[in-house]
Amino acid sequence: TFQKNILTELRKWRLSLIEQHKLQMQEEKEKHAAYVRQLSNEIENLKELLHTYEVSIGRKDEVITNLTQALERQKERIEVMRKFTLWRIQHVNAKQEEYENRIADRQFRTTLMKKVWAAWRSVSEEKWKDKVAKACRLRAEDVCVQLTNDYEAKIAELTDALEQTKAEILRLHSEREQYEDTMKKAFMRGVCALNLEAMTMFQGK
Repeated sequence: TFQKNILTELRKWRLSLIEQHKLQMQEEKEKHAAYVRQLSNEIENLKELLHTYEVSIGRKDEVITNLTQALERQKERIEVMRKFTLWRIQHVNAKQEEYENRIADRQFRTTLMKKVWAAWRSVSEEKWKDKVAKACRLRAEDVCVQLTNDYEAKIAELTDALEQTKAEILRLHSEREQYEDTMKKAFMRGVCALNLEAMTMFQGK
C-alpha cells in the first residue's frame, strides 16, 4: 500500500505538472499572438500615415508643418514601443527564471525522495522487504528520470520559443526603423522639391 500510495502521488504530481505547463504555454501563445496583432495594427497605421503624407506633399508651407508634427509623433510612438519591447523582454525573462526555479525545486525534492528511499531500504532487515524496497526504488528512479527528461525538454522548448520571440521583436523593431528612415527621406524629398520650385520661380522672375 505504501508503494501504491507513492506511485499514485507521483502520477498525480506528473499530471498536475503537465496540465500546468500546458496552461502556461497556452497563455504565452495568446499573449504573443495579441502582441503580434498589436504590432500589425501599428504597421497598418503607419502605412496609412505615409499615404497621407504622399497625398499632402504638394502643399508647400503647410506640408512642411504637417511633416514636422508627424515626425515628432512618430518619434514618440517609437519611444513608447521601445519601452514596451524592453518591458516585454524583461517579463519573458522573469517568467523563464521563475519556471527554472520551480524545476530546480522539484529536482531537489526528487533527490530528497531518492535519499528517503535509500534510508528506508537500509532499515529493512528481512529479505522480502529488501526486494520490495529495491523494486520501489528502481521504479521511483525511473519515474524521476522520466520527469527530469520531460522538464529538460520543456525548458528547451520554452527557450526556443523565447529566442524566436526575441528575433521577431528585433525584426519588427528593424522594420520600424526602416519606416522612420523612409519617412525622413520622404520629408527631405519634399523639402528639396519645394526648394527647386522656389528656385524656378526666382529664375523665372
